[in-house]
Amino acid sequence: MEISDLYKIFLQCGTVSTDSRKIAGGELFFALKGENFDGNVYALKALEGGAAYAVVDDKDRFGDNAGDSRLIVVDDVLTTLKALARYHREHTMVDGKRLTVIGLTGTNGKTTTKELVRTVLACKYRVTATEGNLNNDIGVPLSLLRIGADTELAVIEMGASHPDDIAALVDVCEPDYGLITNVGKAHLLGFGSFDGVKKAKGQLYDYVAGHGKAVFVNQDDPDLVEMAAGRPGLSVIPYGAGYWGAVVLPSDAAHPFLRMAVPQTPGSEAEEETLLGVQTHLVGAYNAANVLAALAVGLYFGVELEDAIQAVEAYVPANNRSQMQDTGRNRLVIDAYNANPTSMAAALENFKGMQDEKKVLMLGDMRELGTDSVLEHEAVIRQLQDAGFPDVYLVGEEFKKALEQVFGETSPYTWMPSSEALAAYLAEHPLEGAVVLIKGSRGIMMEKVIPSL
Repeated sequence: MEISDLYKIFLQCGTVSTDSRKIAGGELFFALKGENFDGNVYALKALEGGAAYAVVDDKDRFGDNAGDSRLIVVDDVLTTLKALARYHREHTMVDGKRLTVIGLTGTNGKTTTKELVRTVLACKYRVTATEGNLNNDIGVPLSLLRIGADTELAVIEMGASHPDDIAALVDVCEPDYGLITNVGKAHLLGFGSFDGVKKAKGQLYDYVAGHGKAVFVNQDDPDLVEMAAGRPGLSVIPYGAGYWGAVVLPSDAAHPFLRMAVPQTPGSEAEEETLLGVQTHLVGAYNAANVLAALAVGLYFGVELEDAIQAVEAYVPANNRSQMQDTGRNRLVIDAYNANPTSMAAALENFKGMQDEKKVLMLGDMRELGTDSVLEHEAVIRQLQDAGFPDVYLVGEEFKKALEQVFGETSPYTWMPSSEALAAYLAEHPLEGAVVLIKGSRGIMMEKVIPSL
């Protein structure tokens, strides 16, 4: 079946699904395959549950449509999903022009920045953005297929753990504008090195330079500035705290969240500028760049600065990202969705600056660091030592190896094999009156300690 014909079916259905358990009725079901599942097995169940059609690729099972015209047999379901998403992106028009798509990636802060950008742009436009962190080769097509006839701007988040991931994703979403939050040490097992990270993330700049309009570049980040400058013909929309003359205000017990002051006309060369306050619900000065990115995108697309600031101030993070939670016994700084050397260092530096008497750290392993893993965990321990944090709980085998390298058999820090073990320990040894930083890679699931605090 031609993609144009499948697109007519998609428009008739209106929505797609990849989970036979979540069929509400009328969807176009895609029978995707993974390491531990095969959607072809559930295609008939999806139809029985109310799906209008099912796209499948098991030709042995569904040869000649197996007697059901609602089965659409293709060579590869995922490839077809991507092609349909790209076709939808290319054929969605706003005022007679092709829909504008903003592509976003980075080592840290992607999802937070995407949510802030969505929130700011929503002051003026009907925005479709990636839900949660659906930013991989399945999530990006699904995000694009959520674009409706009333969508005026789309913000698509893209994640990467291998060298050509971003190149493949931009080929699907075809961004007009790009934004890289930062580049740091993450997924080194897949990228091979920090230079590999920069090359991979830079594929967004490559695409925009050849096919798009411009990229938003944080002028305070020398890596991003260098990456943009190395791509002739790339149009840059600059922003940044130093570039704009914005100021990050100190946090304390009375003001635990990120506060900033930004000039009323960012980027102006005037000597005297009126500063506007920004009071966020985000924890950590490292989120300042994310806030400024959202303001920069909003300003470029015609959102008034005061409206953009109000939108940022109203945004409350979720999903264990830069959250603060008062449990009644302790105050928690929850950044447990993910961790890598760059984000861990930033979180520890921010926590060091917080004005609280009793500070406790609960840190889980950083995953996918390859041969550098133990060295990077040792670096975290050295940072803990330099900061003088006395109450530290470390979780996971990588931290165990690093502790042995640094301290031998006698460590000043408490080690636990898993987040479940730490939760059990805290249940027997209650902690009270502390501010607690909780951070670790997704696989460690450090959020499991929260009920014990």
